[in-house]
Amino acid sequence: MSDNPSVTIGPGRPKDLAKRQAILEAAKNLFLSNGYASTSMDAVAAEAGVSKLTVYSHFTDKETLFTAAVVAKCEEQLPTLIFELPPEVPVHAVLLNIARGFHQLVNSDESVNLHRLIMTLGTQDPRLSQIFLEAGPERVLQGMERLLGRINQLGTLHIEKPRNAAEHFFCMLKGGANFRLLFGCGEPLCGPAAEEHVQEVVDLFMRAYRPEPG
Repeated sequence: MSDNPSVTIGPGRPKDLAKRQAILEAAKNLFLSNGYASTSMDAVAAEAGVSKLTVYSHFTDKETLFTAAVVAKCEEQLPTLIFELPPEVPVHAVLLNIARGFHQLVNSDESVNLHRLIMTLGTQDPRLSQIFLEAGPERVLQGMERLLGRINQLGTLHIEKPRNAAEHFFCMLKGGANFRLLFGCGEPLCGPAAEEHVQEVVDLFMRAYRPEPG
């Protein structure tokens, strides 16, 4: 990207986490409202109330900033540790926790708007779609794949293809309601309806991969 000046950042004091967070919030707002191409590092700096040099000291270029913004959004709802399998915690409870977080994530205004943005810009710049895929959906899938592989090793569920199972799990959670939401033809499930949906998906998933008796 031509949006990156020659800036060399040497060793020094730890970067200000509050400024980093302000930059990420500004980037998310501007990418969603203005699009990727129309969002400059200067605009992000102004929105965050920091210098452009500070932006580049945290994020070397616009692609890095966009990737970090997508990862940060995913981390809000699905932190990496959510894909761990704590001792003494039932698998059903672990899956239900992930299901709730994912369902809330994909139906949030930010997520819906970001998906619409990528659908619009992806044909113009396939690399942008790849950046989004790797920073968001792929990261989530890999975390779930590792977890399901561990569950299979323990014998709690019989999952020969954890990657496929992870995709099935998340696709069921998105369901028809999210599809309609993306196209502006419906409202997200919320409250008791959302809870009923995630419970049903987890129960279906557990039954589908339950080990054969004997």
